[in-house]
Amino acid sequence: MFLKAGLLSLLLLLASRALGVLRETALAAAFGSSGMADVVIVMLTLPDWLAGVVAGGALAYVLLPHWAQETPAQQQATQNRVARRLLWTAGWLAAGISIAQAPLGALLMPGLPPALQGAAHQALLWSAVALPAAMLAGLWATRLQHERDVVGLYSANLLVNGVLIAALLLLGGAGSGVADGPGLGAFLLLAMVLRLLWQGWRLRHRGQRAQPPARPAPPAALAPAAPAIPVVPVAPAPLPGWRVWLWAALGAGLPLTLPFVARTLASGAGEGVLATFNYAWKLVELPLVLAIQLVAALAFPAIAQAHADGKDAHALARAVRSALVMAWTLACASAAALLAGAPVIARLLFGWGRMQAPALEQIATWGSAGAWGLLPQALLAVALTVLATWGRMRFAVLAYALALALLLLAGALGLTAGQQLMWVLNAGFMVAALVAWSALGAVRHWVPLRTLLAPFAALLAVAWLVQWLGPADGIAPIGHGRWQELVLQLLPQLLLCALAALTVIASGWFSGPHLRNALRS
Repeated sequence: MFLKAGLLSLLLLLASRALGVLRETALAAAFGSSGMADVVIVMLTLPDWLAGVVAGGALAYVLLPHWAQETPAQQQATQNRVARRLLWTAGWLAAGISIAQAPLGALLMPGLPPALQGAAHQALLWSAVALPAAMLAGLWATRLQHERDVVGLYSANLLVNGVLIAALLLLGGAGSGVADGPGLGAFLLLAMVLRLLWQGWRLRHRGQRAQPPARPAPPAALAPAAPAIPVVPVAPAPLPGWRVWLWAALGAGLPLTLPFVARTLASGAGEGVLATFNYAWKLVELPLVLAIQLVAALAFPAIAQAHADGKDAHALARAVRSALVMAWTLACASAAALLAGAPVIARLLFGWGRMQAPALEQIATWGSAGAWGLLPQALLAVALTVLATWGRMRFAVLAYALALALLLLAGALGLTAGQQLMWVLNAGFMVAALVAWSALGAVRHWVPLRTLLAPFAALLAVAWLVQWLGPADGIAPIGHGRWQELVLQLLPQLLLCALAALTVIASGWFSGPHLRNALRS
């Protein structure tokens, strides 16, 4: 049962991330790297980002342990109470967004030209309208996670991305321009409502399956007489205090805030830069989520079980070492693939429709710089897994808070070019990783340095080779060539990209037994 659920979760997660990338591809084709792309990206991402920062991760950290100690009736009562508070909070936030459209638009999109200010204000209004649905969806997703309904949990995002992709393709195919951009707000609201309907149906379906079948009542003549016993409802347990919620919100929200703040700082450079930075970050985010964070998530049960046993320190050491070796090797391999193939990957993902060649070159350059940040994020993912097992999430909050402070300092110093911000993010992740690992104590001595140095050396060799070969020629959008010519051009570059990644993985494989043991476990 657990193997089937794990494979299903993995497949749905992969499908969700693939549709997320396709949504960015459709957005790039419809709006390119224009100022309207900046507006649309903020409109589509602001509701879920606010919901994630305010409540998304905090709900899982707080409610999942709380619900584990309650009966189904108490769980429903707790869910209703939290839902009322979330909707109240979302209402106040939506009202604030609606009132402060002008200053908020200038804060989030400082490089937007005056001609697009009206479109930005309309986009913020649509985000405000969609915010309550996003908040409530976060709560219902947490309940689905508690019920272990992986289909309902992951397919909800598939529904949202599917609706938005259809809307972007419709607008792009109709040749929609600047004036029609905020029309996506209606599709955003439709996607949010459909997600709620789907989640609500799954929750009702789970509730009906959990209820035992009703037995037919005996005839009145045969039923024994018994005094009526009043049913006293059991009140739900009190919710944790505000300090627990605050630490949980900070621990879940700060990682989401770093790239959001970075793209906002990049927007100050002018129209379309926010969109360009957003596309470049997607090149880094995809391997981060599908490889590094996935490894940490899969390793969490083994680390938690070894920690719960308490007596076998070797089991805990093996679990942490395996997760670290796997995450680090995949990070080095992903970085090598991006360094060798950022131009072709950027062209395949974003070189469609209205996307222009200069923006594609910037996406490839900034994505190559951000690739180096995958290494500290691999260290950070494993360290945070151990800290979560030990219940020391305050160190995780401190680590990400220092990274955010470094990013804000860079913005104050004027280091807001896209490539500069990528390197600042890399430095912030390195600082966070050092802080997180310093909180692990003796765990630091379990790191197999030889196994980690081999893929890192291979990555450096790939980087030197790419630098020696020199920068690639101009990156033309996909629509400017024939399919036969494109295949002949892109296939060798994709093979070179795969070869770079396989070289790094092979170096870790032959450097020692740790990677082989991690793959077997």
